[in-house]
Amino acid sequence: MKDEGKRRRFPTGDLARVAVFAALIAVLGLPGSLNLFGDAVPITLQTFGVMLAGAILGTWRAALAVAVLLVLVAAGLPLLAGGRGGLGVFAGPSAGFLIGWLPGAAVTGWLVERAGRNPGIVPLVVACLVGGVGVVYLFGVPVQAALTGISLGKAALLSIQFLPGDLLKAVFASVVARGTQRAYPDAVPAVHRERLRTGGGALTSRCR
Repeated sequence: MKDEGKRRRFPTGDLARVAVFAALIAVLGLPGSLNLFGDAVPITLQTFGVMLAGAILGTWRAALAVAVLLVLVAAGLPLLAGGRGGLGVFAGPSAGFLIGWLPGAAVTGWLVERAGRNPGIVPLVVACLVGGVGVVYLFGVPVQAALTGISLGKAALLSIQFLPGDLLKAVFASVVARGTQRAYPDAVPAVHRERLRTGGGALTSRCR
């Protein structure tokens, strides 16, 4: 019975989606990174993948996708923007932001799950901003300040440069997630969770 419960919690399809989103976040690092105004923390597209994972996968699957990526990075694979990888990246200025991806994806997914079976663009954007920006910064800024020896205020000011791009990422991730959810109702985290609770039965209604 215990093994059966585990299979229901993590069916093969879910494991595949986790792998796909871990790969997507890695692929978004291929365009490279950009450092502005002398900030040691680079601007990358990978936070877009973190937001999108939360908006489509929900709490636990999104967190697992990010965890898989971070484990692979820690193992030495160059999956971060700029071809970075290895344990050293978790001792650098961007370490807090990387660690923040995991709770950021989880919080984004949690908020989207609470938006119901038919989440609109506004709840999706709010979820991406709170989880993919607010939570990530909450981890990233203090760690950057501690590791670089600058004040918390200066680290926060340096992070302001990320806000315009992160706002665009949140909106774009929400639009992509909403379009995906319209086409595939099971991509709505609340719908997927409901299906798991009912044993994976057919959907009784479609998102519109």
